[in-house]
Amino acid sequence: MNTKSPALDPSVRRPIADTDIFVSPIGLGTVKLGRDQGVKYPNGFTIPDDQQALSLINLARELGINLIDTAPAYGNSEERLGKLLKGQRRDWVICSKVGEEFVEGQSSFHFDEASVKASIDRSLKRLNTDYIDMVLVHSDGNDVAIIEQYGILEVLSNIKKQGKIRATGMSTKTVEGGILAAQQSDCVMATYNLAYTDEKPVLDYCAEHNKAVLIKKALASGHLCLEPGEDPVSKSFELIFQPSSVASAIIGTINEKHLRANVLTLLRGIVCNQSRGPAS
Repeated sequence: MNTKSPALDPSVRRPIADTDIFVSPIGLGTVKLGRDQGVKYPNGFTIPDDQQALSLINLARELGINLIDTAPAYGNSEERLGKLLKGQRRDWVICSKVGEEFVEGQSSFHFDEASVKASIDRSLKRLNTDYIDMVLVHSDGNDVAIIEQYGILEVLSNIKKQGKIRATGMSTKTVEGGILAAQQSDCVMATYNLAYTDEKPVLDYCAEHNKAVLIKKALASGHLCLEPGEDPVSKSFELIFQPSSVASAIIGTINEKHLRANVLTLLRGIVCNQSRGPAS
């Protein structure tokens, strides 16, 4: 008996600005593969071992997901992915970040040019790759100040020209910062969900200027799934995929059942009837 789950077709992949990168409408977030301290989830969890993590990654690939999101601030997520993705590199669009470090339970932020360059070189080694598809600035909330004082997006643009990264952007926390980041890069990662729509102007700006948006906290870090009534996942997807700028929603689950259900919900909705990606 064939028990293979329905999968996202490559034709529904969405573009990252004017790059040649196309991503699945759901991306796999990997905070829970490397960090269980200082995270804001409604329930505790155990970091999966390598066998469990590889099973999750293989399932995501089978479900048609090609975007995987990591960061130096996600504990040892990058190092683990460098081993777990061995032999699969061409199957994945890898998104990582610069700016935030997480050491011994504490975050610190470093946005100067030397720190950014060192962070990318370290991520390349950890991920066991000679290029990272997307690199975003991990903001501490002072989006505009980071961009203007450090020229950090220009630094990333120059590194992009060297071939170490293929697309640049910023994970922002303000409308002003999101729009400024969009003006200087390919992509913005913004918060947008049923409980929080304040950053909608960023999505609108990106739609008007051919810039891509990745949605973080699409399900409010799982909190929306605790509310009664209509299916929160289906309603969430209906909301977040309305703006044409939204390329993907990053969902950080380590539960295979939840991952299958999320993809199935997406397939059942109107999202996958709005193809903007390549047909190959």
